Amino acid sequence: MRIGHGYDAHRLTEGRKLILGGVEIPFGRGLLGHSDADVLLHALADAILGAAALGDIGHLFPDSDPATEGIDSRVILRTAVKMAAELGYGVENCDVTVIAQRPKLAPFLERMRANIATDLGVDISAVSVKATTEEQMGFTGSGEGISAHAVVLLH
Repeated sequence: MRIGHGYDAHRLTEGRKLILGGVEIPFGRGLLGHSDADVLLHALADAILGAAALGDIGHLFPDSDPATEGIDSRVILRTAVKMAAELGYGVENCDVTVIAQRPKLAPFLERMRANIATDLGVDISAVSVKATTEEQMGFTGSGEGISAHAVVLLH
């Protein structure tokens, strides 16, 4: 068994869709990034890659590559799962926490879990997605951005 941890953060900006866990969230701003900037899936993909000692998504999908501009982060996650599987690893379970002052994410968490379970090829009971605020402290608390932490167990 192997354990991996992932972290990602992106700045909120005007003119972009907010996508978290593969779910489009109605909000006046979205996350800035080369891809769709889904911090939740980026953190999870990095956790999988880290557990399998395969580097990180920045090496696999560099922001200097025009071919990956705007890429759906679910593709990034599925690629990480495939790469781990090629080494003989499968996902046992994952636990992800999104840190955002706004918007409230509770109504979207089950859809995020379902997307992730599909992409990991596991039962939804093996996927935990939580959301919290930072009580108006730091860059997430002030509404400048959103971040996420992920932990994954590979078998």
